[in-house]
Amino acid sequence: MNMLRLRYGNDYEQPTAIPIMTDGYNLPAKKVIHIVGPIVSGILTEDLEQDLADCYQNTLDLCLENGIRSVAFCCISTGVFRFPNQRAAQIAVSTVTDWLTEHPEGIERVIFNVFIDEDKEYYEQKLY
Repeated sequence: MNMLRLRYGNDYEQPTAIPIMTDGYNLPAKKVIHIVGPIVSGILTEDLEQDLADCYQNTLDLCLENGIRSVAFCCISTGVFRFPNQRAAQIAVSTVTDWLTEHPEGIERVIFNVFIDEDKEYYEQKLY
């Protein structure tokens, strides 16, 4: 991000649903993909739902372009970004499932990494 701010100025903010890939450095991953999810300020709209779906789709597309065969997703935009957890899980699972169907050789492993039990239940409902 510092390099982007040097290039575009100190006020640079990463656009929603546009992934950036960095090296993993000391993490147990070769690469880390950073993405800004939508922020729900009032009611949940179709545009916000599409922005969230774009986060998953664009990340998977970036993985495909760079030969990345496994990816782990957190619960994008839930928590402080106030995207409703259950709807976020529905969008995540359906978007990733659709992408995998369209790109059967693209990604070998997708992990949904959840932090709270509530999210675990939503993902399990959609995946099993």
